Amino acid sequence: MASPKYQLAQVNIALGLAAIDDPIMAEFKNNLDNINGLAETSPGYVWRLKSDSGNATDIKVYDDDLLLINMSVWEDKDSLFEFVYKTAHKDFVRQRRLWFGKQDGPHMALWWIKKGCYPTEQDAKAKLEYLAEHGPSPDAFTFRSFYPPPSQ
Repeated sequence: MASPKYQLAQVNIALGLAAIDDPIMAEFKNNLDNINGLAETSPGYVWRLKSDSGNATDIKVYDDDLLLINMSVWEDKDSLFEFVYKTAHKDFVRQRRLWFGKQDGPHMALWWIKKGCYPTEQDAKAKLEYLAEHGPSPDAFTFRSFYPPPSQ
């Protein structure tokens, strides 16, 4: 259920097996526009991080050029969960090992932000670092260890 004052932010980072233009990454790269379009037309979608290119593959948050970031804002948990696990996006989640390697530490974090606000790349990095250092809490959490929005 949507909160009248808060929206759900999410960040996901992934360590590519190769540069985004490498043939290994072609299937992933060639489907970005379709998956991003699906997100943007999904119920509960609010915003996503993107550069002038229309996606976030050229936004560098970490020193490693193979580390890609995906960040978005949704009205609530159910909307995000529905998109991630119950649309064509789920096929890419299942196939992620074709394009991405294992990482140390959390690769995904969720947190509540006030409606009308949008997270920065630095916010996302801080939430992942917080989750790695402190574990899930109302400040940064996961689908498995979910926290409701702050009290209205």
